[in-house]
Amino acid sequence: MSTTIDTTELAASTALAPSTLFRFATAGSVDDGKSTLVGRLLHDSKAILADQLEQVARTSRERGFAGAEGIDFALLTDGLRAEREQGITIDVAYRYFATPERSFILADCPGHVQYTRNMVTGATTADAVVVLIDGRKGVLEQTRRHLAVTALLRVPHVIVAVNKIDLLDYAEDAFAPVAQQVREVTAELGIADVHVLPVSALEGDNIVERSPRTPWYTGPSLLQLLEELPGADAEERGLEPFRLPVQLVLRPQGGLSPDVVAADPGAVERLRDYRASAGRIASGVVRPGDRVRVLPTDIVTTVTAVEIAGTEVEIASAGQSVAIRLADDVDAARGSVLVAEEAAPELAREIDAQLFLLDERPLIQGARVLVKHGTKTVQAIVEEILERRDLDSLAHVPADRLNANEIGRARIRLAEALPLEPYRVSRQSGSFLVIRPTDGHTIAAGTVGE
Repeated sequence: MSTTIDTTELAASTALAPSTLFRFATAGSVDDGKSTLVGRLLHDSKAILADQLEQVARTSRERGFAGAEGIDFALLTDGLRAEREQGITIDVAYRYFATPERSFILADCPGHVQYTRNMVTGATTADAVVVLIDGRKGVLEQTRRHLAVTALLRVPHVIVAVNKIDLLDYAEDAFAPVAQQVREVTAELGIADVHVLPVSALEGDNIVERSPRTPWYTGPSLLQLLEELPGADAEERGLEPFRLPVQLVLRPQGGLSPDVVAADPGAVERLRDYRASAGRIASGVVRPGDRVRVLPTDIVTTVTAVEIAGTEVEIASAGQSVAIRLADDVDAARGSVLVAEEAAPELAREIDAQLFLLDERPLIQGARVLVKHGTKTVQAIVEEILERRDLDSLAHVPADRLNANEIGRARIRLAEALPLEPYRVSRQSGSFLVIRPTDGHTIAAGTVGE
């Protein structure tokens, strides 16, 4: 069966999903004003409740804050007590807000070197990353780290906000050299889609509206840019081949709740032989009549029905949770993956992986670990650590271990084959977790190389 996708059908299917949803992460070096920028963005886009704003204003007055409008906007995002006391961001904080144009999920990431792993967590699913730079300092080592992580995670869009332009008298001559530095580093990292804009988080310049104090800047404001950039939403992932990691098998066998039976007395008999494989579509689309392959058993069968919330639909796409009924009584339990018959990935027993260390304890050669890919977890061994990335110079350095917050390459041998794909092909199928079997802690986030 052809894997060509009818975009008209796809557009209709994604009407059920929030097609305007845009995920973005923020990152920046310490004291560059990132928390202030995020707070200003939320405040000026009217995403702050009145009682929360009053509480922040009261705290700002008690601390003698004398900035614009008498509000310390950083207090809107730094929620942990330690964050407020130290004036730093420690953990990833998620914020949800919307404008008339779009809905947003914002991952506010910490800037300290020791919290680089938190930045990895926040940027993994992002459509864009906003990297903040103090215009007086230019590109720092931590800026290069954040941009390197963004490049390695293949985040579709990169926005670099050159902050504190008010302290540079809104001068284009002060902004231009920093913008040039950014373009040189991003070119070195292979980042093609980068947007650089001057902002003042404290004064609100170019955050929500274009500022008249920077007439030489002709681009959009930060919010306008976030509203206009295309997102890697369900419609775009629908252009990839169909992939569904099975989470569970639905098999009522007459075991229905009394409320269901009372509302529909015939449900028990009708669902007696019901069987469906349920999960969230990672990529592509699926319709009744499609031929799919069940991995790892490699059995080919036909989709007889696709259901969303108990209702049969003609098409479902990436991002939607579905129950799929198959023509044959095949083993498609949790850990299996349903894929398009003509575009099935190869099963691999070895990974050439890029690893982002998340645990405090180092990862060494020969370590026995668990690898979680989709809904499947298998035993594995770290056969060899090939190198680590020096994020200051961006060079590849030979290594035999990886420490917390480091990024490196390793070769991992799996006890069972997994349907892996290169991360450059699919961010969904090309990512996995490395877990310590003794305590269940996540050691690293990984991406599949070639």
